[in-house]
Amino acid sequence: MIAHLVGKIEEKFNNSLIVDVNGVGYEVMVTVSDFEAVGLNEEKKFYTYHSVRENAEELYGFSSLMAKKLFELLISVQGIGPKAGISILSLAEPEEVRNAIANADASFISKASGVGKKSAERVIVDLRDKVGIPSRYGATDVKTKGKIQESDEALDALIALGFTLKEATLSLEKIDVNLSTEERIRLALKGE
Repeated sequence: MIAHLVGKIEEKFNNSLIVDVNGVGYEVMVTVSDFEAVGLNEEKKFYTYHSVRENAEELYGFSSLMAKKLFELLISVQGIGPKAGISILSLAEPEEVRNAIANADASFISKASGVGKKSAERVIVDLRDKVGIPSRYGATDVKTKGKIQESDEALDALIALGFTLKEATLSLEKIDVNLSTEERIRLALKGE
């Protein structure tokens, strides 16, 4: 299993990147926001998911560990494959997608290419209890352009330490976001 890649972006096309890792080029399918955020010849790290099917092998890349874990949750839903998962994550930042699922916002999820109303409702039913509580309530807006928010390093660190997405979200919900990443992690581990 390929856990992550660190390399130089050699080519960009159709929401796929060619990442050169020590002379070996990996084609990595990414979300729209990750595609727009990187430039050619830029050094970048992607957390990866290696999809192996009968007739294809594909590599999906994510700029944050949270996005990868959310992707893995999405593709665990019956009828949601890797391409639909990437399409859902391309609607907005991973936290906004997580928040939409937590708020049972099926209309937001159904805006993804290849995801119908029934599939969106299945995503909500299967994942609502697994993604944690909403960080804010109400409908989620689709973000097609604009400034890309930085991922929450504290959330990524807790997930790397073995927390589920839901546990990490719940651990960080009452901790001041203005504290340093290290302090937020420390407080979350102490359960404060």
